[in-house]
Amino acid sequence: MNQYPDPATAAKVAMDQRSEQMTAAFITELGPPEAIRVGPLPVPAPGPGEVLVRVEAVAVNHVDTFIRSGAYRTDMTFPFIVGRDLVGVVTRLGPGVTTCQPGQRVWCNSLGHNGRQGSFAEYAVAPADRLYPLPDGVDPVNAVSTLHTAATAYIGLFRTARVAAGETVVVGRGGGVADAAVQLAAAAGARVIAVDRAGNADWCRACGADEVLDRDDAELAKKLAALAPGGVDLFWDNSGRYDLETTVPLMARGGRILLSAGRGSRAVLPVGPFYTQDLAIHGFVISNASVRDLAEAAGAINRELAAGRLRGRVRAQLPLAAAAEAHRLQETRDHGAPPGRIVLTPAMR
Repeated sequence: MNQYPDPATAAKVAMDQRSEQMTAAFITELGPPEAIRVGPLPVPAPGPGEVLVRVEAVAVNHVDTFIRSGAYRTDMTFPFIVGRDLVGVVTRLGPGVTTCQPGQRVWCNSLGHNGRQGSFAEYAVAPADRLYPLPDGVDPVNAVSTLHTAATAYIGLFRTARVAAGETVVVGRGGGVADAAVQLAAAAGARVIAVDRAGNADWCRACGADEVLDRDDAELAKKLAALAPGGVDLFWDNSGRYDLETTVPLMARGGRILLSAGRGSRAVLPVGPFYTQDLAIHGFVISNASVRDLAEAAGAINRELAAGRLRGRVRAQLPLAAAAEAHRLQETRDHGAPPGRIVLTPAMR
């Protein structure tokens, strides 16, 4: 367990517990990034089975912007604090909680959804069964940059697509989920072909990709076929732009295609080669993951974090006061923007 035995930190935790107000980033109605307000709200009290956490770092996810705008409907109470992920320190336990203790550094990646308030605040309440210990020595900023994407990648790869060692996996179009999928699939012994921008080739190889292809190459399909003459076992394109007429002929018998992006996408399915090859298409969104799914993913994430094999990229680190700007950056990222996640740290002023 991560403890803070020094008197100064203990005093800080005690003072935090007596605090009545905190700064939070919240909305009072659905809308654009400008709907986010940053101001005082009461420090929440943990109920039965809940834990109060002093937040050290949070990250912006695409789904956060969908929930804020109303594109992804979920139960919420206004004022609604935005945000899914956090790394922080336990400050208070609700009744019945025995799985952690004050002073322990923990993480969560499933707040701000289905009636739960979010993480973009100085303090957050999290259900104890959705809270996990952060391994000793792991940097909170690196960790929070991977938590949501790595859980998405793990559940997509292993619960939904059932990837096994020795299979050929194509991970396409970059981004945090693709980065984590490459790392986790490679760690599990799969042969990974990454399809990304040419400028990201070195990063893809560092993540464990066996082969890297340029996503803008006009001969991409031909090169994929040459690299996987026996066919692709799993094809996971994170761009949300699906060309199934090109993808289906590349698949091995019994192969799986995973869909996890592209809310407005439409695709043409070549039915003949699809069913004669025993192929399957799986739709998948992490918001539907069970507590058990998330806990299983958390165990894998912690093992990879502790071993130094799970790494994220941070393109901006901002104070909590810049929450609206962070959402704007997330939504308006252009082709020339640097890769990586946007992390906010409440302690920054």
